[in-house]
Amino acid sequence: MTVQPERLTLAAEFPPATREQWRELALGVLRKSGVEAGSPEEALASPTYDGVTVHPLYDSSDTPRSPGLPGLAPFVRGTRPEGAAASGWDVRQRHAVADSEAVLADLENGVTSLWLEIGEHAIPARELPKLLKDVYLDLAPVVLDAGEQTREAAEALLSLGGETAPIGNLGLDPLGLRARTGAETALDIDLVRRCLAGPAELRAIVVDATPYHDAGGAEAQELGASVATGLAYLRELTDAGLTVAEALGQLEFRYAATADQFLTIAKLRAARRLWARVAQVCGEPALGGQRQHAVTSSAMMTARDPWVNMLRTTLACFAAGVGGAESVTVQPFDAALGLPDAFSRRIARNTHALLVEESGVGRVVDPAGGSWYVERLTADLAEAAWERFQEIERAGGMASALASGFVAERLAATARARSADIAHRKVPLTGVSEFPNLAERLPVRTAGPGLAGASAGGGLPKIRYAEEFEALRDLADARPERPTVFLATLGPVAVHTARATFAANLFQAGGVATVTSGPSTDPAELAEAFRASGCRVACLCSSDKMYGEYAAAVAAALKEAGAVKVWLAGKGEHEGVDARLYAGCDALEVLRTTFDDLGVTR
Repeated sequence: MTVQPERLTLAAEFPPATREQWRELALGVLRKSGVEAGSPEEALASPTYDGVTVHPLYDSSDTPRSPGLPGLAPFVRGTRPEGAAASGWDVRQRHAVADSEAVLADLENGVTSLWLEIGEHAIPARELPKLLKDVYLDLAPVVLDAGEQTREAAEALLSLGGETAPIGNLGLDPLGLRARTGAETALDIDLVRRCLAGPAELRAIVVDATPYHDAGGAEAQELGASVATGLAYLRELTDAGLTVAEALGQLEFRYAATADQFLTIAKLRAARRLWARVAQVCGEPALGGQRQHAVTSSAMMTARDPWVNMLRTTLACFAAGVGGAESVTVQPFDAALGLPDAFSRRIARNTHALLVEESGVGRVVDPAGGSWYVERLTADLAEAAWERFQEIERAGGMASALASGFVAERLAATARARSADIAHRKVPLTGVSEFPNLAERLPVRTAGPGLAGASAGGGLPKIRYAEEFEALRDLADARPERPTVFLATLGPVAVHTARATFAANLFQAGGVATVTSGPSTDPAELAEAFRASGCRVACLCSSDKMYGEYAAAVAAALKEAGAVKVWLAGKGEHEGVDARLYAGCDALEVLRTTFDDLGVTR
């Protein structure tokens, strides 16, 4: 019988590895790749849009101060000691249409709370009694998103309780409404007091940080805005006579969850640390647990190849659950096309079921806790967000920062940086800027209010990362004949395939089809194939060696055959070649130039 040692060291058979050894080996690989750098950290580190540096390697020396324990201040590891282990997270589905059958179908198939958009073009407040008549309001929380109709909607909801008051959140958020629409409203203290007199599970205020994300903001900017907004509400509530404890208990925070799982996990953990610090300074450290509602990002959703959104939202939902959000909303995959149908709502709610029931994501409390990378990223993100928060405070607080344009200017700068990276395909969008499908048949959806829809105007812009590429696709699709570029493939298939595939992928990202000449190096043969294609623009595709031998002659022949522009896939300079496309080039500029050359009006 083998006696197990008291302590099993998994790496006992291996010699200990050091960071210096890794540096030496990594530098060797980099030099073989032609990269010269003083250190592998310098060569491989990457900054986020907040300026937080993500390093290629982390070890125990990177561990920040202790994140504490789950359920205890500073709540980095979650607000509940048991996490989501007992019952998973709250599955919150959004509805913007007064469809009681859809609401009941959700609640009967895994949804545990409702998020209702109330308004002129959404659910009328007067329809709430009919919409919720078969819903057990003391069991299924209802969260309102009513904007300027918040008072009317709240009155309608509160009147439905009968002997048992409804639970959820009335959705008061005047600063969030100003950010989204520019409308100025006041915090309804009377409704807050009514919530205080009701069940503990009924809150009055949502601090919605998603408008800052939707306007192009980065994680620290979203967090900084949420803390500044939450603090503004605390001040107003305590000025109205509420205690700090009462005020803290009325707030719920809403954040965007993206397909960048580690940044989302770190963002939610950092948000709790930041709010715990606010509660500590206000004298109630034990009540600093931030209740979080995570919503899969609207900005990352695409209208083209929308089925890829299922993958994006699954990653985002996973990150939200691992990050410790109490409530999670998965947007339907067709959210950028219009109102979801029964199928897309089913896929959205089943995403939760797959992660919670099949994958067991909620069975471990704070599964990212202890990861050197995640702990360091959490701490760095919290520090950057605190700086953004202090900037807003120095600008006079959240209301003043919104009114003066301070917040909008900072968000716009980040949006421009991200837009440039998307244009250069440094940030790829699968199915849009990469691997587009020109033969796709999009599902048809009814127009209506959707999180991933267009901005209502008047407030911060509402950005979708894919919209510039998709606008070109729409222009190309609207043409009687699809714009087409001729690919002059020089040499054997094995030689030209890589760059021909790259060029075709780039042009198709703008809805431009491509036709290939077939393998050839004969300028006359290629020119004849170009004439037969009916194209006006050509692109040479081959290896650098083949370009050196044939590019100039083929380019001259193509222009003689009527080409108004000759591109080359690569970076080489050759006579007769007008422009080049390559990895890292401005793909949007290439496409816009091609549209102009093909006579497509933009």
